[in-house]
Amino acid sequence: SSDLAVGEVKPLRYFSTDLVIWRGEDGVVRMLDAYCRHLGAHMGYGGRVEGNNLECPFHAWSYNGEGTVESIPYSKSIPPQVKRPCEKQWPVSEANRWIWFWYHPTGAAPEWEVEHVPEATSDDWTDYDIVEWNVYGSLQNMAENGVDAAHFKYIHGAASMPDYEFQWGDIWRSASLKMKMGTPQGEVDGGIAFKNIGPGQSWTRFTGISETILISCITPVEKDHVQVHFCFSQPKAQAEGPMAGIARAIIKDICKQFDQDKVVWDRQKYLPDALICAGDGPIAKFRKHYAQFYVESDK
Repeated sequence: SSDLAVGEVKPLRYFSTDLVIWRGEDGVVRMLDAYCRHLGAHMGYGGRVEGNNLECPFHAWSYNGEGTVESIPYSKSIPPQVKRPCEKQWPVSEANRWIWFWYHPTGAAPEWEVEHVPEATSDDWTDYDIVEWNVYGSLQNMAENGVDAAHFKYIHGAASMPDYEFQWGDIWRSASLKMKMGTPQGEVDGGIAFKNIGPGQSWTRFTGISETILISCITPVEKDHVQVHFCFSQPKAQAEGPMAGIARAIIKDICKQFDQDKVVWDRQKYLPDALICAGDGPIAKFRKHYAQFYVESDK
């Protein structure tokens, strides 16, 4: 959220679509398809915020957040076609210090809200340490990784395969894992818990040696091109005190594991009829759950 100030306009490209985003004088974020309905100028480059509206840099047509043209400074009339909202809407909200937008291929309204994570906005937790990747592979391959037990041993070098306890909701899934962690002072009880809501929202909590919350922002750019932001936050008492070195090492290790997965993801083909064997984890159940996030024509 801090990357978009009041009165600021930015170009974006996600879901194979050029977009423009701005923050009005009321502090609210709005987003539209990028191209002016007049003569096709890209409003993310040189567009201006006037009040809460976006003004096209080419001829100053003024758009509200629904894509309706509310004024044309040099004309006595507004064409009736642009007095109506754009057919494709981009609902926007803010949570966990990020701007979130809803995508649906047929333009359907949002079916759920962003889940708020208390640590993300707590004064007792650090500002985000953000790491970014571009993954050139299927969004679903990345999602399946969380239920693929066997890869932890062969990709990440784990001594044993994790034994997660999974829970499955309507549009969410979660899991938790308890383990013993070695420290210079001996073994301590630790754990990992994560929750995914739809395809785009995810958080993971690491407890034990040093508490860490990871907010994952996973956004498709093009087909088989996904932008990933990992946003780490830790209790200030641990991250800025004598435990600071350990706290940083945990983040470094999590990113190392992502890099190991990325070697596969960037070259992996999604197989809709994959052969699953005993020990793989609940991949078949995951696929049935995840199928609800596709429209019928995309399956």
